[in-house]
Amino acid sequence: MIWTLTRFTSRAALATAALLAGLSAAQARQTAGFDPSAYGAGTIVISNSERALYLVRGWGKGVVRYRVAVGKPGRAWLGSARIRGKYVQPSWSPPAAVKADHPHLPNVIAGGVKSNPMGPRALLLDRDQYAIHGTNRPRSIGTYASYGCIRMRNEDIVELYREVGVGTRVVVVP
Repeated sequence: MIWTLTRFTSRAALATAALLAGLSAAQARQTAGFDPSAYGAGTIVISNSERALYLVRGWGKGVVRYRVAVGKPGRAWLGSARIRGKYVQPSWSPPAAVKADHPHLPNVIAGGVKSNPMGPRALLLDRDQYAIHGTNRPRSIGTYASYGCIRMRNEDIVELYREVGVGTRVVVVP
């Protein structure tokens, strides 16, 4: 589910807008203390606690929010990165930590196949082996599921891929 948020000055306004977007008042309160529009236009802000990715579109254009899966406890990270590469139908090689936990995995899974966990697009970050990518496990969206990557619904990563470029700033907050 995607929706555009604007800057709200009161909890009542946020709750009303959230209810119109199909959220509960409790979900609306989750964003009350976090203002993604405080970041520069074009920035991707990921909130681990909300399991949400925000694309800050800039003044007057609002902020787009996507539900995502984030790192499992002990695997999540905080800080800044930049997109260093954009890939269509990326192949996947399990990082060492994943391979250690799942030694049965092949060394490479070709792009475009159903078993590939990267989905149809990937935005590779310049930090470790992390990426923002689609998923072959859509039920994981909204959970703490990964080894540090940010998983999106496949239709959402295709949209985000079109909206951002190499060099885009990514900020991950608690």
